[in-house]
Amino acid sequence: MSNEQDSNSAANSNRKVALACAGMFSLMVGAAYAAVPLYDLFCRVTGFGGTTQVADSESDVVIDRMITIRFDGNVNRQLSWKFKPEQRSVSLKMGESAQLAYVATNIGDETTVGTSTFNVWPPSAGAYFNKLDCFCFTEQPLEAGETVEMPVVFFVDPEMDKDPELKHVKEITLSYTFFPVEQPERPVAARAESPGAETNL
Repeated sequence: MSNEQDSNSAANSNRKVALACAGMFSLMVGAAYAAVPLYDLFCRVTGFGGTTQVADSESDVVIDRMITIRFDGNVNRQLSWKFKPEQRSVSLKMGESAQLAYVATNIGDETTVGTSTFNVWPPSAGAYFNKLDCFCFTEQPLEAGETVEMPVVFFVDPEMDKDPELKHVKEITLSYTFFPVEQPERPVAARAESPGAETNL
């Protein structure tokens, strides 16, 4: 009788271990699926890694503290584009909105579509860097030889002035890097036949 009880006890223990392992596996799978959107949300809320914010309206507060925004543009080697800001920097008050354009030219011999990644430096300033409008929100098609201006509208949240880690920061660098899109989200629409003014990069 004792042997039978020991066998039953061992079987119950094995079942519990198996159920625990299955539960842990399910939890890990669920966490893996949730990790990307949760990480993205975390970055957008905290500005982690220099992730910028998206604002629906301009700041209703403007303070006297000045901040200089420097602009940087890069292109992945697999994309035949030239890409750079129209100006290298701008100085403005915290809370004040500004608009700047980047200029992109497709130097390849066929229509290509690009998408951009972006961040700011120092990374902790990302929580206070707000974009009202940006070319980075959507994919960008360019015909062969085409040159376009790509605007970005932004402001620096005056709350940054209260952050002790950023109290002495006088400059923020906004950087973009364009990458090729292998499968565009939508068909590339034919642009107007009349070419716009081209800019030499």
